[in-house]
Amino acid sequence: MTTLDHDAAAATSRRLRNQEEVEARIRAICFKTGPPALIGAELEWTVHHTAAPRAPLDRETLRQALGRHTPATLLSGNSPGVLPAGGSLTVEPGGQLEISSAPARSTAALHAAVTADLAHLTTLLDDAGLRLGEHGIDPHRAPRRLLDTPRYAAMERFFDARGRHGRIMMNSTAGLQVCLDAGTDAELPTRWRAVLALGPPLLALFANSARHAGRDTGLASARMAAWWGMDPRLTHPPVGPPGDPAAGWVRYALAAPLICVRRDHGCWDPPPGVTLADWVAGALPDPLTVSDVDYHLSTLFPPVRPRGYLEVRYLDSQPGEEWIAPVAVLTALLGDRASTEAALELALPVAGRWHTAYTSGLADPALRRAASALAELAFDRLDAGLPASVRTHVIDTVDRRLRAAVAAKEAS
Repeated sequence: MTTLDHDAAAATSRRLRNQEEVEARIRAICFKTGPPALIGAELEWTVHHTAAPRAPLDRETLRQALGRHTPATLLSGNSPGVLPAGGSLTVEPGGQLEISSAPARSTAALHAAVTADLAHLTTLLDDAGLRLGEHGIDPHRAPRRLLDTPRYAAMERFFDARGRHGRIMMNSTAGLQVCLDAGTDAELPTRWRAVLALGPPLLALFANSARHAGRDTGLASARMAAWWGMDPRLTHPPVGPPGDPAAGWVRYALAAPLICVRRDHGCWDPPPGVTLADWVAGALPDPLTVSDVDYHLSTLFPPVRPRGYLEVRYLDSQPGEEWIAPVAVLTALLGDRASTEAALELALPVAGRWHTAYTSGLADPALRRAASALAELAFDRLDAGLPASVRTHVIDTVDRRLRAAVAAKEAS
């Protein structure tokens, strides 16, 4: 172990002795402020047999298809190779695949990198008779867990005790996440409020998960319905002082129940009902460490999660090349302070309407008006570096969704 590795290991194994130290750790790692410069995306898909999309997926078929890119969760001990443009590939519990892009300095650069990585992944799957899904939830199959790890086993038991939504979330859903810098200290409160307020109208605009397990759910986004139906202490937005997002996040993290507790041997099930605050107060026999706090934060799944940057988690996966549309719209709306403030003003009338967004989508008039206004604002601020064909694709994709919603309303 190098000196740097030893120092890092020592830092994460450091014991946190009281709530003040825990709060300081959460604040330090979750909101890293500075001028916005980088963006990223995490694209997730369900995976299907090309000839039989309803057929169950198996671990070995997926492992053979991914080859040297197979993550360690699917092939123990493997160190997967990065994708051609620098992205990394992971496998979710139900066999969903996710590309996490390398950070990019513009939407245009992000589009080029993800397009290259996605083409490479698609080729690997094509050769194995597999294809990526086109929706935010598996339209064909009931949830079934492929990965057998202590973390996912503990999570499944935790969620099963509270209903069906957690198992669906783990094994059947596919999201599109956009990662944005938190901004300067002065910008952060507005960026945080805006990115949350934008959730309902953008969720409605890009809802893409009506069918699940062979039936029409009647929902615009059955993916978001699964997330929302879980324990609200884990999946609903944090609430806190408007001027201090970190304070709200600290409170949220402390009040959240433990989903799993890492152990060298045996299962990772936590004692029922224990929260991070309880652990700080001595509810578990093992002392709480920096690493334990960091791991707990990885088990919280609100619509926007602070990870040093802002991880936007409320968007459904999109079909094919349409992933760039919500990414380009969101990054344009948060591209500078003036755009962020204008977007916040447009979104505030429907901020918090999460339930309506995932049930009705653009059929709700208020959400449709807000989404349309936000789209117009974004179109004027799209990354000038995007190729003309991509800009046209983004605008056409959004316009098509808005026109379809209007036509459906007029037909009803």
